[in-house]
Amino acid sequence: NVWCAAGKGTFGTNELLRRVATSRLAEIVDHRTLVVPQLGAVGVAAHDVAKGCGFRVVYGPVRASDLPAFLTAGMVATPVMRRVSFTAGERLILTPVELTGFGLKPLGIALALLLIGGLGPEIFSLSAAWSRGGTAILTGFAGLMAGAVLTPVCLPWIPGRAFALKGGLAGLAVAAASAAHYATELGHLNSLALCLALSAVSSYCAMNFTGSSTFTSPSGVEKEMRRFIPLQIIALLAAGIVWIVAAFQG
Repeated sequence: NVWCAAGKGTFGTNELLRRVATSRLAEIVDHRTLVVPQLGAVGVAAHDVAKGCGFRVVYGPVRASDLPAFLTAGMVATPVMRRVSFTAGERLILTPVELTGFGLKPLGIALALLLIGGLGPEIFSLSAAWSRGGTAILTGFAGLMAGAVLTPVCLPWIPGRAFALKGGLAGLAVAAASAAHYATELGHLNSLALCLALSAVSSYCAMNFTGSSTFTSPSGVEKEMRRFIPLQIIALLAAGIVWIVAAFQG
């Protein structure tokens, strides 16, 4: 989105000047006004644009759907046009972006889990690979859903400010419910591994959603990553160790 692009520097003053020049806009239109998205304002310096190409910058409404009314009103925005919303429905629409962003990585991870799941006292077992590895894959999928779907939808109601913390709590809730339901089949060690792994995966996936939100900053995201990624790695490593130990203890 334009907010992220402006924050990362891919949409800004220099890019705007370059586009105006390459499109030869001054030769195509009679006016000298550029309507720029409001959420792109962080990357656009209006005085530099005017100096560089002679066009005056006007910051338009947040939503493109409000542009006709904005132009009809003489490029005057109402308070509603300036207000940024981030409803549950709008957050839900963004979740496919987070899910597709992982690409084929989950397939490689799933294959690795199947192979590791087969390890045990008998060296390697296909039945164990299917049962234990399959359970691990389902755990990872549940963590993905908890962090990339459940957390964004329930964002305002999950305690904490950091998205990674919110995702970790959502994942822990799902893991605890699953471990309690399948306590007899899993046992104590596998239940512990489930809680650690699911919480870590959910925390990581939720942390990725910061780029889709309307109120996070690049510096805040960097701080959150430095704080939580080491914890996520430790939790995953601990989960893996406990999971493997559980296989050898029967």
